[in-house]
Amino acid sequence: MGGGITQVCSQSGYPVLVSEINDELLQKGLAGIKSSLDRGVQRGRLTPPDRDAALARIRGTTDIGEFGDCDLVIEAAVENLDLKKKIFGQIDKVCPRHTILATNTSCLSVIEIASATKREDRVLGMHFFNPVPAMKLLEIARTTATSDETFNTAKSFGQSLGKTIVIAQDSPGFIVNRLMVPQILGAIRLVESGAATKEDIDTGMTLGLNIPLGPLALADFIGLDTVLAMAGVIYKKLGDTQYDPPQLLKNMVAAGRLGRKTGRGFFEYK
Repeated sequence: MGGGITQVCSQSGYPVLVSEINDELLQKGLAGIKSSLDRGVQRGRLTPPDRDAALARIRGTTDIGEFGDCDLVIEAAVENLDLKKKIFGQIDKVCPRHTILATNTSCLSVIEIASATKREDRVLGMHFFNPVPAMKLLEIARTTATSDETFNTAKSFGQSLGKTIVIAQDSPGFIVNRLMVPQILGAIRLVESGAATKEDIDTGMTLGLNIPLGPLALADFIGLDTVLAMAGVIYKKLGDTQYDPPQLLKNMVAAGRLGRKTGRGFFEYK
């Protein structure tokens, strides 16, 4: 997600500073961005000069202190509230007062993340969708403390990236995941109960609803650990049983069957 956000910002003409926790991951991420841009050239979606210009606008670092002259910082760490609060606390101390701090969280409370700062009015959620260069949607989650100036600036920035903006209040799962997670969990429960095969469930959904990916393949793409984390957070906040993670999902995550990123989830991947 961080690499995709970096790429679309750079392609939109913005100079981008991107960080990672160590140099190995940083170089891997930068290589992934270059590979993505190279594929764009191969497919005729951008020219070699445009690719080179986009790469030239990206600078990597492992020093969070270098974010001191940024106007907007978008955090895209894993869905762990304590980790995100730690990052926001660090960034808050580094950046000037005018800097907007955004989180790419898909389900966590934005105001709880903002509480780690002294600028709650300058914090909001900017939830991109994966893969970021291809997906046109941007969910903006506004807290009770987010100022109009912060909201309007973030919205204009998202539009400058070519994204379509939808607005949600700071509630569990926002819009998309609030609706998507029950569908995925429902499909997993069908597998768990033996009501249908995983293949027939996904075929039924793709052809019956004309969607590109069935819910089980989508879960594999997102990462079953991420799906479990999202469901757990929303269930804890709302207490609604449709978000209660099925035991099958918990077992698969415990077994390391996380989907595409491990080569095996509900389906197998080379």
